[in-house]
Parts: sequence; C-alpha cells; structure tokens
Amino acid sequence: MPRPLICVTLSGCTVDEMLKDAAMATAAGADMVEVRFDKLWVVEQMPEPEPEKEGDGDSRRPKYVEPDLISQPLDSVDVQGALESLKQGIDLPVVFACRPERQQGHYPGEEEQRLEILRGAIESGVSWIDLEVDIESSSRTSLIEGASGSTRIVASFHSAESPPSASEIIQDVEDGSDDGDIVKVCYKSSGRGDGLRLFEAAWGLRGSGSSYAIMGSGWGGDWTRIHAPLLEQTLVYTTTEKGLHLSRQGRINASDLQTAWRLLEYETN
Repeated sequence: MPRPLICVTLSGCTVDEMLKDAAMATAAGADMVEVRFDKLWVVEQMPEPEPEKEGDGDSRRPKYVEPDLISQPLDSVDVQGALESLKQGIDLPVVFACRPERQQGHYPGEEEQRLEILRGAIESGVSWIDLEVDIESSSRTSLIEGASGSTRIVASFHSAESPPSASEIIQDVEDGSDDGDIVKVCYKSSGRGDGLRLFEAAWGLRGSGSSYAIMGSGWGGDWTRIHAPLLEQTLVYTTTEKGLHLSRQGRINASDLQTAWRLLEYETN
C-alpha cells in the first residue's frame, strides 16, 4: 500500500527553535516539515506548580504540564527576517502555515496583515502553503493564483468542536477538494467514539481519488495517523516530541509512527 508523506510540525516559538527541530525532523526521516509561523507571536510559560497532595510519592510518574502560550505584540516579530532565516535554514520541503485564532492559531493581527504574510511566503518559493477554507473567497483566489505553478496548497479546516458524523466529515473533505492539492481536516477528539468517527470517514474515502489528511486533536485523534497507509491518507502530521502526553493530544512521534507502520506491515519499502 502507498506510504503517506510524513510531515513534522516544528516545535518551538522562535526561529532558532524551529530550525533546530527541522534538523531533528530530517534525522527522523520526515518527508517535509510544517512551519507554524503564527507561533512566533507567543512565548511558552510554565504554570505555577500545583501544591503536592497528601499521598504523592517519588514513585509516582511525573504529570505532564502543558505550558501556557502567552501572546506577544504584533511588532515583536521581524516577519521578513524570519521568512529568510527559515528559508535558508530548512532543507526539507516546507508547509507554511500562519494560523488565525479562529482556526485554533495564534496570529494576533488583522486578517489582511496575515494574508500578506502568506503572500510573502508564496513569493519566497515555499513548497506548500496552508490556506484555510474559510478565507474570504476573493482573497483566497488571489493567493491560489499567486501559488500557481510553484507552490502547492493544503486546504485546511480546524475545529474546536467534536467530529460530526462520518458522512459529514466526508462531505467536508469533498467540499474542499477543489480548494487545494490536499485537504486537511482536524476536529477536537475526546475518546473512542470520536476516534471511530474519524476512522470511519477516512475509510469511506478510500479509493475516492481524494488527497486528504484527517485527524483529531485529543484522545483517539492519532488513530487515523497510525493507520494512515491502510486508510490511504496522503499526508500525516507528526512531531519530534516524545512522551505519553502525545497520545492525549492525538499526536504521534515521527519515529514511533514509522516503527508502528513496520510492525503493522504497512511499509512497502
């Protein structure tokens, strides 16, 4: 069965951190990396530790604490300098994303300013550009025309809601199929039922000719990633991070994913 492309979403909130993670992604065998440019406008801050409860012992497994992401002023980022540094420092093909807050992102500015950043990324010759399906129609058409012939498009949709029925997810993918080379849909997943709906939708798209990446951000969200070759998914988003917390977030380490594919005999190479 065909091997999906493996894309590592780069960790970090600075250009240097992203470049370091890009080198790790290359070593992990990634096909491409996703630059979440909007994360340059946040800094990670660890919350205050909770008081130790009676009965807690040294043998207890340390609990993962997710850092708070603190928004920074719009002028805190040298956009052109960051674009040039990322272009020069990353060897793998790049999926460039600058996610707005309405789609679970961190970009703090106005939409037109964000679109200018996307235009700048396209003009820089980035391999892929992530364009949300809810971008205003004329603006999206202009970006697509600018990308024509050089930059491929991921048409993306990110929801903070639970997955709808499998048939509705399939419809979301089919509706977006004319908007990009690959359709990416991600819903908030919180357990077995959500994971099964995502899996059922991906299964229903097998043999359709659509290029898609279906996933969840939470419990069960990694099922479609682990079984992506069976589900004929085109692209799988991964990370170089490690830890048990990844499963709770629906994510998976790139090396662990490839190990799972070999164990499941999905690898054909």
